[in-house]
Amino acid sequence: MSDDNNHKFKPDPELKLMDQVKQVLRYHHYSYRTEKIYCDWIIRLLKFFNYKIHPKDMGKNEIEKFLSYLATEKKISAATQQQAISAIQFLFKEVIQNPICNIQYIKAKKRNSIPVVMSVDEVKSLLSQLTGHNLLLAKFLYGSGLRLREAIRLRVKDLDFDNEQILIYDGKGKKNRITVFPTSLQKDMAFQIQKVKQIHANDIEDGCGSVWLPDALERKYPNASVDIQWQFLFPSEKTSIDPRTGIKRRHHIHESSIQKAVKNAAQKIRINKRVSCHTFRHCFATHLLENGAHIRQVQKLMGHANIKTTEIYLHVIDTKINVKSPLDNLN
Repeated sequence: MSDDNNHKFKPDPELKLMDQVKQVLRYHHYSYRTEKIYCDWIIRLLKFFNYKIHPKDMGKNEIEKFLSYLATEKKISAATQQQAISAIQFLFKEVIQNPICNIQYIKAKKRNSIPVVMSVDEVKSLLSQLTGHNLLLAKFLYGSGLRLREAIRLRVKDLDFDNEQILIYDGKGKKNRITVFPTSLQKDMAFQIQKVKQIHANDIEDGCGSVWLPDALERKYPNASVDIQWQFLFPSEKTSIDPRTGIKRRHHIHESSIQKAVKNAAQKIRINKRVSCHTFRHCFATHLLENGAHIRQVQKLMGHANIKTTEIYLHVIDTKINVKSPLDNLN
């Protein structure tokens, strides 16, 4: 065993496997969302072998069989398979502390589909069906190119009114970026911040005004959790108990609220497209390019590491057929 392994955090051997997994995840300050995802994949691995094989007794063959099954039988996407791999690698490297390398498995197929994009008129129609925080969030998704998870996690401090920009911390791939803050949203967001301040003041009176912060920030700024600047821009209607700490807090709203609202709105106006919250982000990029924005600028606003990801939206524009059918000439 290497010196690195000798100095690694070791889970309590008296704990059950899944409790050991949680202990190590929390020691390394993984997010609660990642904890849930990793635990789910590890349970699926155990279930695949009918809970008859402990991971410490598994080798390359078992892991390869499971990952290949996900691709061939469950037909999961390449991104989902990579998520499973990350969880399994964590289990063997950090919990079992016996890394499994050079695994050979059937890889899931990458889906190179062209993004669904609404026209400007369709966006207007859909937004007209939304109200309240669902409307505000949808405008953010379309007006700033935010991912849904990025939008609901925004905090008061992340809006820069003077420079008309939004600061996104710890986005996809743990990257920070800056995107545009629509001028037309500033008045509404100033009002939203006033609402947040009132909710926060009431929570302080009730003794539960602290908001969740990443562990590193909480250690560096111990009083930040009760500072208005760190409160979520879109707080949930009710307080809840933090499952890790047992502290009563007000989290941000759940994704399902706006997801359901957008789906219902699309059905009402009968858009014959598969519309979701992420469609607004596709529209943001496509409409910017159609209006003459440089692709490098769009790449930066979208937070794409690779320009090829942004170039997909050029294909969307190219698929629009700007020719007149000969049938129309008969009239």
